[in-house]
Amino acid sequence: MMKTTSTSTLQAAALALALGSALTIAAAPLTAQAADTEKCFGVALKGKNDCAAGAGTTCAGTAKKDHQGNAWKLVPKGTCEKTAVPTSPTGFGQLQAYKEKA
Repeated sequence: MMKTTSTSTLQAAALALALGSALTIAAAPLTAQAADTEKCFGVALKGKNDCAAGAGTTCAGTAKKDHQGNAWKLVPKGTCEKTAVPTSPTGFGQLQAYKEKA
């Protein structure tokens, strides 16, 4: 009986270790990707934002119009403020939410 309990415990520990390793490996590309991107407000098209689109929204895909000033999309790092945006006060994407110009 003792041998069965030890074997089950060892198998459970091995499974937990394997799952933990798999999760760590799966998360690695996301971390690398996040380091190479930045949140850019105003560049998302209607319904295509990655997140943030004002109070009462549920996040991704909730932008109600193109170039919404409080909706962001992940873009390659360094490109946001070079991307033309017609609603932005500067005419380019912003690293922070902004009030859209009329």
